[in-house]
Amino acid sequence: MNTLVNFLNADKIAKSDIFIHLKCSVIEGNILQYLARQYMQGEEDVLVLALLGELYKSDTYAHLEYLKDIKNLLELGWIHQQSFTPLKISDVTPLELLNTAVGLTPAFLKLLQDGSLDLDLPDIKPYGDHLEYLQDQFFRIELYQKMSLIRQNVHEHSLGIDRIQTKLILLEARIDERIAQTSENLVLDKFFKQKKMSSLEQVIFIALLREEYSATETPLREMNTLIDLISLDDYERIKNRSLLEEGSNLLNNDIIDYEEMLNPFGGISRSFYIIDEVLQGIIHPQKTKKVTRLKLNALIEEQDIFELVDSETSLEDVVLHTNTEETLDNLMQQVDKKVVSRLVEWGIKDKKSGIDARIIFYGAAGTGKTMTAYSLAKSLKRQVLVFDCSKILSMYVGESEKNVRKIFDTFYELSEKTKTEPILLLNEADQFLGSRSSGNLTGSDQMHNQMQNIFLEQIESFRGMLIATTNLLENIDKAFSRRFNYKIEFKKPDKEQRERLWKLMLPEGAPYEKGFDSKKLAEHSLTGGQINLIVKNTAYKVAVMEEPVFSLKVFIDEINREKDANFDGVKSMGFLNK
Repeated sequence: MNTLVNFLNADKIAKSDIFIHLKCSVIEGNILQYLARQYMQGEEDVLVLALLGELYKSDTYAHLEYLKDIKNLLELGWIHQQSFTPLKISDVTPLELLNTAVGLTPAFLKLLQDGSLDLDLPDIKPYGDHLEYLQDQFFRIELYQKMSLIRQNVHEHSLGIDRIQTKLILLEARIDERIAQTSENLVLDKFFKQKKMSSLEQVIFIALLREEYSATETPLREMNTLIDLISLDDYERIKNRSLLEEGSNLLNNDIIDYEEMLNPFGGISRSFYIIDEVLQGIIHPQKTKKVTRLKLNALIEEQDIFELVDSETSLEDVVLHTNTEETLDNLMQQVDKKVVSRLVEWGIKDKKSGIDARIIFYGAAGTGKTMTAYSLAKSLKRQVLVFDCSKILSMYVGESEKNVRKIFDTFYELSEKTKTEPILLLNEADQFLGSRSSGNLTGSDQMHNQMQNIFLEQIESFRGMLIATTNLLENIDKAFSRRFNYKIEFKKPDKEQRERLWKLMLPEGAPYEKGFDSKKLAEHSLTGGQINLIVKNTAYKVAVMEEPVFSLKVFIDEINREKDANFDGVKSMGFLNK
């Protein structure tokens, strides 16, 4: 503590032991000395107005001239500003600081205690083992984190960030030198070379690996946090996003993956993690046995019950009613780690279980029920196993009860074999889940009731996520309705939504008549499925014209034909926001 005592007692601050390290003026040094003395008396933060009043009070307000010195100390990283709305110091005017509180930063307190800010670097010698190498790499990430934190709170060219950046360069050079002297294979270094990972990709990977070892709920997994970690400015943030987007080396080569979850502001954020097989190979390099997982699409060919769907659209691509969006957002929050950890802590949810949800999508045909089910699966990074409920009625009498059990048994078997959690989609479930017969029952009625009882039992004990679609919720037996914990209505789109749908579905680059206004088409009450079908049929009609031009008249003709049901074809289910 000699350095601290020397600084506190110095009559002339320029002669104190650490002044040479401060890179500041004598006036700024005096301000730091005052704050240090206040800190020793238990005052961690001091109002700037009171500070300047104590040191430089003047009836002519001359003390306001020293506000620029306060700002400079903030930029140097020796003091920090206490504020509920943290601002970038370079954007703050000196006068804005007058009624704020400031205090000494951890960096300055370390300087007072140790007399130096030098970080201990590892000796240049061969690595003894893999863990010793990881220790240096984790120290590297710690320096990246410190630089990122400084960039967010003080001026980019502060003394603090320059000092840490210098240490980081020295550390990275020392790591390379130690690797060169090490004869033993270092698993992580070998992995980087095999995957041809750039230095920035390595930083992302090591940051995620450090999260696995530390087992803490830190924000390093979140996309923007990882990008900030490796980016010096806004230009680099934009450029470096490509490292974590679809098509990147890290995602394409199955090195890392991500989960999507609802953030507090209603958007979807990405949380990244290292693929399990890769992670085990790094953490337990001595175990060479690989875990082979069967692919769901390979097993699906061996059965005739389900159709496998990999959706290309997410919830962001679907136009939905506001109430429907809110209900789906609540459902998405089940994948949020904080929510899951709370449920596990309260004993409501098992640690190993995924999302448990039984959902009914109900509403008129063409309102987007099936498409939304697919898009929900995409947002949750799940595949969909689709069962058409009309199939069950075509099965032999006496076999239906057996086949109901087979639906669920096969679903669980596929999930277990592939170690995945697909979504079970029961399409057109109203005829299957309708009210049970009573009174004098025929053999067919008894079989149908027995089949429904088995189905009711299976839904009651269902593990995972099940979605049933139906056009008429009121037709469903109340016993079934009670078993579904989410009942989500799909209403016909209003005019504003229809305007969006027409705009999104109209072909781009096609020839339109002068003055063509799609808003006029939105005046007609149609579902998204109907709009999709009308656009396609109109396109075929225009394509055969000698001079193909899309006009309001040709669209309205098709609209009228749709309303009058004068043409054949299956109406498209669902509609996209893209």
